Amino acid sequence: MKKTSIYIEDQLDEALALRAAEEGITKAELIRRTLSSAVSRPTRPRPTVGVFDGPGDGAVDVDRWLAGTGFGDHRR
Repeated sequence: MKKTSIYIEDQLDEALALRAAEEGITKAELIRRTLSSAVSRPTRPRPTVGVFDGPGDGAVDVDRWLAGTGFGDHRR
């Protein structure tokens, strides 16, 4: 394990101490767990289609465009 130092505001230090006490762990352990969780979260999936990738005339002829996508077709 490597030791490191950070500067935090007094309010954050107090909040960390309170949360650690509630969970029955040391403040250092709470910080390690929180940092580990922050860096190991899976990234959010990227959209496969961009917002502006649709047809340029979608607003002009929305019914035709939606019909082509199968929107509202309950047989699917």
